[in-house]
Amino acid sequence: MSGLQRTLGPIAIWGLGVGYVISGMYFGWNLGLPEGGPYGLGVATLAATVLYIAFVLGYAELSCALPRAGGVFVYAGRAFGPTVGFVAGIAQLVEYVLAPVGIAFAIGGYVSLAVPGVPVMGVAVVTYFAFTLVNILGVKLSAGFELVLTIVAVIELCVFGAVALPHFTWAKFSADPLPHGWGGALAAMPFAIWFYLGIEGLANVAEEAREPQRDLRRGFFAAMATLVVLTAIVLFGAVGAAGWRAVVYEDPMSAVTSDSPLPLAISHVVSRESPFFLVLTGIGLVGLVASFHGILIAASRSILALGQARFLPAVLGRVHPTRGTPVVALLANLVVGLVALATGQTDQIIVISVLGALTLYVLAAASLIALRRAEPDLARPYRTPLYPAAPLVAITLALVCIGAMVKGHPYLALLYAGILAISWLGIVIFVPAERRRSFRSG
Repeated sequence: MSGLQRTLGPIAIWGLGVGYVISGMYFGWNLGLPEGGPYGLGVATLAATVLYIAFVLGYAELSCALPRAGGVFVYAGRAFGPTVGFVAGIAQLVEYVLAPVGIAFAIGGYVSLAVPGVPVMGVAVVTYFAFTLVNILGVKLSAGFELVLTIVAVIELCVFGAVALPHFTWAKFSADPLPHGWGGALAAMPFAIWFYLGIEGLANVAEEAREPQRDLRRGFFAAMATLVVLTAIVLFGAVGAAGWRAVVYEDPMSAVTSDSPLPLAISHVVSRESPFFLVLTGIGLVGLVASFHGILIAASRSILALGQARFLPAVLGRVHPTRGTPVVALLANLVVGLVALATGQTDQIIVISVLGALTLYVLAAASLIALRRAEPDLARPYRTPLYPAAPLVAITLALVCIGAMVKGHPYLALLYAGILAISWLGIVIFVPAERRRSFRSG
């Protein structure tokens, strides 16, 4: 037994699923516009939407059949053995541990925009400490807080759409639509993925769901449907109100990109001195906080699972006896996050995080196919529709995205490959073969 408490119902799981991702609506995606323009980013977003729908259809089956906190670490280990499982777990950690770093910077940027003079880094550090503490206090408190944040953030995006979409014109949306031709769509893919990055974290709370076989499936699908609608609102509302450059560069004469596209878009619709602008900017922070807080939950459960399998130090697999939370894993995540914050490289951190996510998608979809063949009698309360098309589409699109990112960011791709290679060597050298065999058999 992991020691985690089963307290999450379907509404809380939906809140976590949307909350993990919703920060992608508030920042990050706009950095794909200089690469692909609105048409290129639009095509990339359509491809990312298909990728995630196909992926979620299959990942829901895995999470219901094997409801364990380790997520893809468990699925790939069961399908391909502990070494591949561990590499999948490291890819998952890369995504979950680094994604909050970019979000923390964005939170600092939003606060600095609303209150000039407040240091971005200072806000980011305080955010890490504050929400690590909230997660330590208990999963029921954390999930309830996350649900409130998510609902407020969803409402705020709907309000943004109500304000911005009436000002949409095709002429503004189509201004300089392909600054680098259609090839820019490939370069824009990592940023289109940011619209959905993190929804897979739902699998990591499987051991805390009251009825995982039922509630996880419902949570995955409800969250994905919500995110598709919000993505359309954000992309067309922000770019169509004043053109793509207006949501990328705060200063039109500067090449410095912004992490605050929605406030920039709103500033072209209402005055910056308007109370409405300040309210929208302030509430926009809620979406960032929701994702930051939610991904901390997923990251700590990923570390917990690796610690409990003793593929990482066993202390990381401990659960607090009274709070029922992985305190040591949360503190380890805090330390790594603060180190990554010190680099100040938001764009590079996003790219590496996305590479981790794409690796997860490939290995998860491949695990679904392998387990269907190797374990046809495994209890599957939910079975993927459109099988095997759905996992094959997910694998194909994820590999295309990986190829595009390797081409566009070769040094970062090499760094990421080095992380995986060192991790693979680590398990071969330091984890006894007997322990690896027992993990697979379990």
